[in-house]
Amino acid sequence: MLRFILRRLLSAIPVLFGILLATFVIARLIPGDPCQAALQERATPEACADFNERYGFNDPIVVQFLGYAGDVVTGDLGESIRLRQPVTDLLIERLPVTLQLAMAALIIAVVVGVPLGVLAGSRHNSRTDVATVVGANLGVSIPVFVLGLILQYIFAKQLNDTPFALPASGQLTAGVIPDPFYEVWGIGENPVFEFISNIDTVNAVLIWRWDIFWDAVQHLILPAIALSTIPMAIIARMTRSSLLDVLGLDYVRTARAKGLRERVVIGRHALRNSMLPVVTVIGLSLGTLLGGAILTETIFNLTGVGKTLFDAISGRDYFVVQGFTLAVAFVFVIVNLITDIVYGVLDPKVRVN
Repeated sequence: MLRFILRRLLSAIPVLFGILLATFVIARLIPGDPCQAALQERATPEACADFNERYGFNDPIVVQFLGYAGDVVTGDLGESIRLRQPVTDLLIERLPVTLQLAMAALIIAVVVGVPLGVLAGSRHNSRTDVATVVGANLGVSIPVFVLGLILQYIFAKQLNDTPFALPASGQLTAGVIPDPFYEVWGIGENPVFEFISNIDTVNAVLIWRWDIFWDAVQHLILPAIALSTIPMAIIARMTRSSLLDVLGLDYVRTARAKGLRERVVIGRHALRNSMLPVVTVIGLSLGTLLGGAILTETIFNLTGVGKTLFDAISGRDYFVVQGFTLAVAFVFVIVNLITDIVYGVLDPKVRVN
């Protein structure tokens, strides 16, 4: 298994290089001048000449790419043209916001979607099955921005001043600024610790501030629910479909013929073998949530990867687009690797030495 993991990590290098090349080329095919987008009314010919010289836009495209690729290898993702801030610092600041939201949405989708799919699959053509299928179709059909606004209206306005009230924003309550865990622990600051401390729920647990943890969870509920509906519906439908396929196999009929309880037949025999395609969907969902949370982040006032990428594309901020796309691609690679490892745990037949 270790050899398999190392081989997959090495095979990811050309994939990431290809993504870097594609993003570099596509970013420069976007119509518009980065100088005009960054300087706007101050974009005089002299200012644009200095601007292009500073960021190397006067060099041939091949020279620009080779220089940028060399910087990436050393860990330098460049500087934001619009914000005048290193892209690495932006990633440390904003990727945790989207990562926390995506993980919360995925947990909701899995915890709710898998049991619903099992319930529907084990009671094929029943009212429960029909209700689950209809609910899954609704979950896929309702746009995230519509559901987000509805949730805000219900829980933040109509249920305000009740025990069921929830914040309309995804940010922590104003004035709540938790200390980074590395300062509380008295250890030195580094980019990894800073990244972890920007995940509010994790940082609150590490400093044993359960009031801040609960505040972060409350602010996370509505955006996570809004973002989780589509993957939840897909996971429920995939679980149902996969379970129905497995329940028709010979070994399941044999288990039933032995007199085993239906709960044991499904839980011990059918469910595990039906989870392989579901694991694939879950892995792909996490990557999709990371890259597609822009509407949710906008509605709930969260400054994460999606909103940052949208602003960067609008402002022709090439280095932010390239750096954030590369980071999301790297997460995709790691998620696919974890998915393959889970395959081996669920089904020994697919294990690779």
